[in-house]
Amino acid sequence: MHLGGINIRINSTTLAGTTVLAALVVVFDYTVKYSNLKIPFPWVPTLKFDFTGIPIALSLLLFGLIPGVFTSVIAFVAIMARSGNFISSSMKALAELATMLGMAAGLKVAKKFRLAFTFSIGVAMRVLIMLFFNLFLFPVEMALPIGVFNIFQGTITIFGGYSIYEAIKRRVPSIIKK
Repeated sequence: MHLGGINIRINSTTLAGTTVLAALVVVFDYTVKYSNLKIPFPWVPTLKFDFTGIPIALSLLLFGLIPGVFTSVIAFVAIMARSGNFISSSMKALAELATMLGMAAGLKVAKKFRLAFTFSIGVAMRVLIMLFFNLFLFPVEMALPIGVFNIFQGTITIFGGYSIYEAIKRRVPSIIKK
């Protein structure tokens, strides 16, 4: 595929896997929303924990940054279609995208302590970017609770994605992009 002067090669395994994981983002979002399984964050009940970031992280780990970005965009589209709320859907997608960018940077840079470094950079990037963008929506006093929420949600996303990635790596190593 040729994208704005950038030649992107996507094999059928990457395309199919990314599509399945993007669909899983939609399934998780709708299931958690309509089953009332979203867990509100006690300090800011409008913020809710969910598992939609796990397939996004898994997409990055299995197939690379472009599939991770694609699944983040699908999260935006799915939440926007379900809720009609542009702010919520864009903030969720931005949070997951920030996590993916941090993880990708960690994966690229770290040779030693790769998991810890990737985890730390992913969570830190999410927290910093979300703190900045939430300053446009919430008073400054909300920065600490929003930061804490994003630490927890980023941990859920990365830990869940890495756990499944490790299981796939052991059982179906041929799926993993080299």
